[in-house]
Amino acid sequence: MSTPSSLYRNAIDLNRYSNSVARRLINAYNDIIIDAVNQLQTIDEASAPVQAARLRAILAQLKASLATWAGDATELTAQELQGLALLQSEFVTDQLRQALPAGARDAVRTVEISPQFAQSVVTTDPTQLNVVTLSDDLFAAVQGAPQTYSLTATQGTMITLPNGQIVEKAFRGIAEAQAERFAQTVRNGLLTGETTQSIAKRLIGNLERSQEPLRFGDVGPLSRGQMRAAGLSVDGPLSVRQLQAAGGELTTVANHQVMTLVRTSINQVANTASQQVYEANQDITKKYRYVATLDTRTSSQCRALDSREFEYGKGPTPPQHFGCRSVTVPVIDYKGLGFSPPPPGKRASMKGQVPADTSYGEWLYGQPKAVQEDVLGSKTKYFQTIVRKDTSKLIQQGVKPDTARKRAARDAMAKLVRDDGSELTLEQLRKRYGPAEP
Repeated sequence: MSTPSSLYRNAIDLNRYSNSVARRLINAYNDIIIDAVNQLQTIDEASAPVQAARLRAILAQLKASLATWAGDATELTAQELQGLALLQSEFVTDQLRQALPAGARDAVRTVEISPQFAQSVVTTDPTQLNVVTLSDDLFAAVQGAPQTYSLTATQGTMITLPNGQIVEKAFRGIAEAQAERFAQTVRNGLLTGETTQSIAKRLIGNLERSQEPLRFGDVGPLSRGQMRAAGLSVDGPLSVRQLQAAGGELTTVANHQVMTLVRTSINQVANTASQQVYEANQDITKKYRYVATLDTRTSSQCRALDSREFEYGKGPTPPQHFGCRSVTVPVIDYKGLGFSPPPPGKRASMKGQVPADTSYGEWLYGQPKAVQEDVLGSKTKYFQTIVRKDTSKLIQQGVKPDTARKRAARDAMAKLVRDDGSELTLEQLRKRYGPAEP
């Protein structure tokens, strides 16, 4: 149904959106740890009783601050996911319309998103009943069957992380575990005679407060060449991945957990919103296709599901695991609608039909620079360079030129997306994927 430029560009941009949301949460978390470490370094000259008292106060304040962070992170995530659900439902509705002849596009049904949907996703355990989350169903029971299709708060309660947890509990778990780890690391260090400066270095590495963003010169673990090779910025503030590399024991693991949690939740809500639109239009599409995209490190679960088709409500949907970036696309019922499908062995693209086995990387590499820049932005030159170099290597290994270019473009796209630290806000996504003008 979707063209390469819509399906894959949307998936790429959702990844960038994940980076943006995660950075806000990570910066807030890191600042709390950095403040605690700065306080820790002031107790070296104090007497033993005073030192112990100050340490207890620091640990108590850290625990309280991280608890507050967990609550704020939960609320921010709920707000972002609510906006994303609205936007994604509009996007896939528009994509369905574009898949139909002009005269049939008004038949596509829209989906309303309950104001409580994302809040219930983030905060409500599906094993518990909640008056707020039942409000949609109660209203429907009183008023009768709705004339519109909705994504309700009650449906939101059924969405959990791959391990069965809810987002609120996951953030709270990070806060509690890291507060305990901080306390244990500091106490063990002081007991063994380690200086607070040494302990601080282990805890936060080279990080500084987010108000003074780190740049290349502050990053010990990465050389400029390594950063360039990974397609990462060497001049601006550090990306989420760079923050992880620059951090210490109390930041690196937690930052990775936050990034994974955010990315998984965004994928989950985006796919749920998409599926709800598809299910509301089963006279147009009766099945969906599972598409494992973007990453050469695709999990075994997603590799096994890639390209398989399922009836709505009867098959698996992403995310199948933490960090999953697979998507689903509808299979248009051309026969039932009474118009001709794409020719056998072909798939749609924004410039006509292309071979069905064309990867997004291959398709994009063959487009004008303006199209590439629209999708990749500042990473365009990096993408082109990788394709050229890898194509030459494969040809030298005896691979036919056409096959070499296809493989190089496919793998370059996967590498670029995996390493891309660029960010998009929800507002920027709205500008790209908001409903088209009538």
